[in-house]
Amino acid sequence: MISALQWVRRGAAQARPDKYDLDEKEFKRINDYTAQHLADAKEELDAAKKAERVANGMEVETIKETNPELSEYNLDDYDEEKPEGQEATIFSNLKGLTYYTSNREDPYITLRDEEDEDEEDVLIQPTDNLLLAAKTEDDISHLEVYLYDESEENEGNMYVHHDIMLPAFPLCLEWLDFRVGRKSSMQTPGNYVAVGTFDPEIEIWDLDTIDNMYPDAVLGAQDKSKKKKGAKKSKKPNNEYHTDAVLALAWNKQHRNILASASADTTVKLWDLTTQQCAHSFSHHTDKVQALAWNPVESTAMATGSYDKTVVVFDSRAPDARATWKLQADVECLRWDPHDAQCFYVSTDDGMVQYFDARQSGAQPVFRLHAHDKAVSALDINTTVRGCIVTGSTDGSVKVWDVNENRPSMVTSRNVKSDIGQVFSVTFCPDAPFNLAMAGSAGKVNIWDIATNAGVRRAFEGRSTIVANRNAEKEKVVAMPSDDEPESEEEMDGADIDMDDVAESDFEEEESGEDV
Repeated sequence: MISALQWVRRGAAQARPDKYDLDEKEFKRINDYTAQHLADAKEELDAAKKAERVANGMEVETIKETNPELSEYNLDDYDEEKPEGQEATIFSNLKGLTYYTSNREDPYITLRDEEDEDEEDVLIQPTDNLLLAAKTEDDISHLEVYLYDESEENEGNMYVHHDIMLPAFPLCLEWLDFRVGRKSSMQTPGNYVAVGTFDPEIEIWDLDTIDNMYPDAVLGAQDKSKKKKGAKKSKKPNNEYHTDAVLALAWNKQHRNILASASADTTVKLWDLTTQQCAHSFSHHTDKVQALAWNPVESTAMATGSYDKTVVVFDSRAPDARATWKLQADVECLRWDPHDAQCFYVSTDDGMVQYFDARQSGAQPVFRLHAHDKAVSALDINTTVRGCIVTGSTDGSVKVWDVNENRPSMVTSRNVKSDIGQVFSVTFCPDAPFNLAMAGSAGKVNIWDIATNAGVRRAFEGRSTIVANRNAEKEKVVAMPSDDEPESEEEMDGADIDMDDVAESDFEEEESGEDV
């Protein structure tokens, strides 16, 4: 399955990505990083073995007690012993070995790698977009970095440029250009992705480096030296790091060193990327915090949505003064309106999308839209065309809506269940506003050019020159080919429902606003 998607705008990626370089400094960094995780893993294994013996009614005895003649070898503490003057880690025997990133660099190998012969495939053109997909397959999680070329001669070409192995099931992605880790001293903007998983730590990976072994930064890593040996990991929230899964991330584009995170431990945290420490922690929710977003105009204002069925808007400088809205279901997605920064959209697991005015705390929604019969698990707002929004659901459908003048109507709907499965993520491309990336439970990515849909062109032609100039007989959907099929552009039609003839009687006005 693919649990999250994230576009990278054109020109943000390095034209020719770097190859991973395991130098002396990097060796020391990952040596320290793995030593901490190995210590945790050993403690968990010992605790599990002990619990199993106790559950089976077996007494926990040491080797010294069961075999006194072996006591002189101190086998109980064998794993704790370290070679004199050396820290024992999985890389203990690696130091001193010569490492080459490719056979071309190794003077003893004259045959060229296949990957060296295909270096042109690694090149990223200024007109290329990168699309990031958090994918899990057969209990193995990784981040796939797709390269998408929209040029007419390629008719929409998409392939996996490179991928990154992840330690746990990924739940959310957030792109940022603030430099951290090995390249933090460089003055130019970077190309990074923050990944939230079922683990409480947030990993930040450099997308301009291929064959990365470890993240450039880890936010919320616990200090193992302060932890008592044998002590269990506490799920109790604190002000320093998350203690449960990270469900949502939001980078502040105005204050570029700030990253916000929402967690299943009920807290929202602000991270200073310069120090890689938690700067503030907020605990105004009583259940898992599923979504959060920075206001596009007021750079310190934030909205958060939770499984406690509330949405909260507050200024991160004065969090005690906040506005709260009570909903009827758990929050799935949350988006500020890029065309009216005082309002925001909320989707919930009962199939509803609601539009609120942030200036009216606790007030009824401006309009209420029954978008799907199941949870609205994906939502995005077109930043270029006013009133154009898209929803995706676990019912396997994606719908385009026109909400201009707060009177929503469905423009078109596509059933993608056979290809994508349950829809978990939909997102508009920042450079081509009608290219919509979609993914879900089937583990496939599709890019749908919604401007090639006749109903979309009729609905938005007066609000976009792109739509007005677009003329297509068939809809364009670009998909990754399966293993047994050649790469091709998939032309799909017949899956649309045009809603030009929706009667005005379909709208019911109430004091609280409008329902669809």
